[in-house]
Amino acid sequence: MPIILLLLIFVLAFIFSMLGLGGAMLYIPVFTWFGFDLKDVAIPTGLFLNSITALSAAIYYYRSKMVDVKGAAPIILAAIMAAPVGAHFTHLIPTHILMGLFSFAMIVAGSKMLLSASHKEPTSLLAFKTRAILTGIGGLFIGFTSGLLGIGGGFLFVPMMMAVGYPTKQAAATSAFIVLFSSFSGFLGHAAEGHFNWQILIFCTIAVIIGAQLGAKVMKEKMKARWIKQMFGILLISVAIKFSWKIFF
Repeated sequence: MPIILLLLIFVLAFIFSMLGLGGAMLYIPVFTWFGFDLKDVAIPTGLFLNSITALSAAIYYYRSKMVDVKGAAPIILAAIMAAPVGAHFTHLIPTHILMGLFSFAMIVAGSKMLLSASHKEPTSLLAFKTRAILTGIGGLFIGFTSGLLGIGGGFLFVPMMMAVGYPTKQAAATSAFIVLFSSFSGFLGHAAEGHFNWQILIFCTIAVIIGAQLGAKVMKEKMKARWIKQMFGILLISVAIKFSWKIFF
């Protein structure tokens, strides 16, 4: 197990826990850069570490009373049902198409975050029933996508939650709680088909737990909402460009 790989995983867990993301969107390319197969190792391992990052961060945010458990429930239920279905379809779609879909989704989400960075924070939520319907439908789509692409779905959960009135920090904190369920569900879909490597999981899990706890603490105590949006947008677009370059060049 290369030490540089563990250090990268630690840094990514630190960064993504601040954004309410599990980190699979960068865990996956990191594993492929180190020579691991995309479908047999990178995607399932990325989903598992995505879950651990989210779990570690969500525990901190929950204790800090930043997580809306009731509001998250419809999204979690929908995503859990849809993620294994997406995972099943992974091997039916060519790798370059998966990466293309991944890149496009990140460019859209990243651009939206950058454009909204200077906007004022929401001051009220939609009614719970309306939120439950809208986010439940969104959760089905995001859960399927997360299982298919191995991305955990956090980069889509955060914009969706902000659209129904959540402040940035609460959206990110609650997203970490949601991603925990959707990404682990997607991982189980891959594990059931035998796609996992326990040695990698054990060592990287330790690095992820430590990094995510530190990142969650920094987000709560030091970060401003606009910084989170800007980091979110830049990160998503940068990775999308990297993936697009690999596809076309």
